[in-house]
Amino acid sequence: MSRWNTEADTITPDVLLRAYAIGIFPMAEHADDPSIHWIEPHMRGIIPLDGLKISSSLAKTLRSKRFEIRVDHDFKAIIAGCADRPGDTWINERIRILYGALFDQGHVHTVEVYSHDGLVGGIYGVSIGAAFFGESMFHRATDASKVALMHLAARLIAGGYALFDTQFLTPHLASLGGIEITRRAYQSKLVPAVMERADFAALDVATHANGHDILAILLGTRRAD
Repeated sequence: MSRWNTEADTITPDVLLRAYAIGIFPMAEHADDPSIHWIEPHMRGIIPLDGLKISSSLAKTLRSKRFEIRVDHDFKAIIAGCADRPGDTWINERIRILYGALFDQGHVHTVEVYSHDGLVGGIYGVSIGAAFFGESMFHRATDASKVALMHLAARLIAGGYALFDTQFLTPHLASLGGIEITRRAYQSKLVPAVMERADFAALDVATHANGHDILAILLGTRRAD
């Protein structure tokens, strides 16, 4: 993994977008770290949108009315939830400010999961052209982050996205269809994707798509094994 340090105050929202477009992204060492590091993994995590893995239990949850999904409703609560996860977190105050500015510009999107207990999970990421860069997700209820990711994937499929980047591959992401590819293979997908057009708003998940619709979208694109 390649890594470069930089002064956090020199990074602007426009610089951040240009960095994503060439395959690098920022992280802090920890929440109180005033600096930011540019990261470029040698092996990149992605989720092929035609290779999603949906267990029968997850499909049942998606069909149920257990959760309410909202999109781009409360960015601050989502990034706070991601930053408050147990263990290491790379989200410092400068990162919150930068992604908040990109959210205001329409380049950052959230998928939020609510229950009777309020916000119980969600995910946010950066959209450039037909590439979506998943940044972080969290859950406070069983399956909430999985539901958020699947609703996001359905939205990306409906919107014509060509690349769903997860930066790194974790066992959790692998269980949902995530894979690792080399930096060269990633660049071959990234370059055309950021130059294409996609529409994050093509599917209004919050008001029109129920669990059955989401499953139809997700299952309709899966490649044959």
